[in-house]
This record gives sequence, C-alpha cells and structure tokens, in this order.
Amino acid sequence: MTQMDYRQMNGIALAYMGDAIYEVYVRQHLLANGMTKPTKLHHTATRYVSAKAQAALIEKMQEQDLLSAEELEFYKRGRNAKSHTSAKNTSVLTYRVSTGFEALFGYLYLSGQQERLEELAAWCIKTVQEEKK
Repeated sequence: MTQMDYRQMNGIALAYMGDAIYEVYVRQHLLANGMTKPTKLHHTATRYVSAKAQAALIEKMQEQDLLSAEELEFYKRGRNAKSHTSAKNTSVLTYRVSTGFEALFGYLYLSGQQERLEELAAWCIKTVQEEKK
C-alpha cells in the first residue's frame, strides 16, 4: 500500500478505514474462539461493532484516560465530521461518537502504529466480554 497522508484525511475517510480494521480484529477474535456459524458470528459481532458499542467503548477509554492527546485529536476529527448518512437504530450523537471511534482506529492503522492498534483492539474486546458476564 502506498503511504497516505493520514494527517490530511477528513474524519469520515479515517472512520471508513477504521471501521474495517476494527471489524477484522473482532472477526479474528470470534473465529479464534471457535465460532463458525454465520448467524452466530454476525449476531455476536454486533455486540462489539455496533454504533452503541463503539460509543460506549470510546467513552470508557476517555474515562480511564487511555488516549494520548494526538489520539483524542483524531477521535474528535471523526466525531465532528459532517456525515450525510446516519446509523439505523441509534441517535445522531451516538453515531457521531462511534464515527470518532472508527476514525481513531483508522488513524492508528494509517500511521503505522500497529502495536498501539492491537493494544486498543484487545482492550475493546476484553471490555465487551467483561460486560456480557
């Protein structure tokens, strides 16, 4: 992949990439845990990747002060981006916050911060698992 200047990308473009990247981590986790039935995979994945789940995760990250100033900046870029679409079954605010979550993951991926990306993805997966108990 050619190097892209993530610093110049708008929040929606970062979120587009981040959505796919986070989804891959979730899918790998589900498959590694032995899930193979498509319906079960999809249903379980939504607990991790829905707008509501992502908004809750980013809020917990902020409460626990997990994000650097630069990471917060890219989260806010996504959250504040003007989108011409909205999510089904959620409020505009929740959708915007989840877009910020995805933008954070897009920024980490495009800036080559693989270790940090894996750290936050693992934290998110663990946090969702703990909540379902």
